[in-house]
Amino acid sequence: MNAIDNPYTPGAGVPPAVMAGRDEIIHSANIAYNRTLKGNFAKCQLLLGLRGVGKTVLLNRINNEAEDAGCQTAFVEASPDITFPELIIPRLHSILLKLNRKKKAGEDLTNAFNLLRGFASMFHVKYGDLEIGITKALSTGKMETDLTELLLSIGSAAQNRRTVAILLIDEIQYLQKKELEALIIALHKISQKRLPFLFFGAGLPQIAKLAGEAKSYAERLFDFKTIGKLEPKQAKKAIIDPVKKYKVSYESEAITEIINQTEGYPFFLQVWGSNSWDLAEGPSITLNDINKATKKALIDLDNGFYKVRYERLTLRQQQYVLAMAKSPSLPAKSGEIAKILKIPVKKAAPIRDELIKKGMIYSPAFGLTAFTVPKFDAFLQRTVLN
Repeated sequence: MNAIDNPYTPGAGVPPAVMAGRDEIIHSANIAYNRTLKGNFAKCQLLLGLRGVGKTVLLNRINNEAEDAGCQTAFVEASPDITFPELIIPRLHSILLKLNRKKKAGEDLTNAFNLLRGFASMFHVKYGDLEIGITKALSTGKMETDLTELLLSIGSAAQNRRTVAILLIDEIQYLQKKELEALIIALHKISQKRLPFLFFGAGLPQIAKLAGEAKSYAERLFDFKTIGKLEPKQAKKAIIDPVKKYKVSYESEAITEIINQTEGYPFFLQVWGSNSWDLAEGPSITLNDINKATKKALIDLDNGFYKVRYERLTLRQQQYVLAMAKSPSLPAKSGEIAKILKIPVKKAAPIRDELIKKGMIYSPAFGLTAFTVPKFDAFLQRTVLN
């Protein structure tokens, strides 16, 4: 079929033609910012899930719809290579500029800009006009204190303009513990004062545990939303609905095979759908087309999606994930992994911690370890252990 018309979107964070199975998440976020716009209380939200389940797509959708509702938003993606102040200062600056456009700058907004300048100066961040006339006078040098004062001032300015300021952070697991703790403290104080400042974050499953370790009240501060793979009915919708306008259909056996191969992970559904479209003659996509698509999809994933992640690991980290792939079952027991590596559990533990920090693995329960990348063990079996 014509590749130009291919309706599937197998890209990182690219919204699908049909977002199936996520209505509850989108509706919950909609309620939160619309309640806040009316001066009512709403919890901040954290979206948790493995790679490829569509967390970034959802966060972008929330951002766009919140803007349409009249909120002032700022979206950022955390990285292990950038500090928290460097990450958020440009985005918070953009929120203040949006607030300034809503109403001529008053004392509240002037104070917020000064606090942002002080915060930038204290943590050695230079950004645009914040380089000019920077002062440390309004900063204490303690991140939790300075960030709290800064976000309170932005919330107050938003309240005076009858709007809501929203900060959205993707890949939040890359924040350092002290940075996550400072953010939680600031959001807690904002919540107590009922100011219109909301936070939506997205990250890997370990974030719930990290947030709880940072501050015990985090479980009451956030609504934790688990984003998982799609149920068969939802996966079917994601596959067949995008092609309907082209009068293309799938044989029932073809749909079953795609769901079996992808296990309902949204990113994989887009990969298999895209390859199926390109390889099929149409207008009906057959099981034979899916079998061809599977071969092409695995080659593409192995050479890109999986390989890139594997090659980022050090030699000992690669040995650890290979031991996981050799274990009798996943999630794997820490003792079993150490046994395969032929080292004591205590020596294996630091490697495990490194991989968790890199976002490659997580602990779904005490003593257990699993991959954050779906079907990564199958990749290792195919390409390294075969």
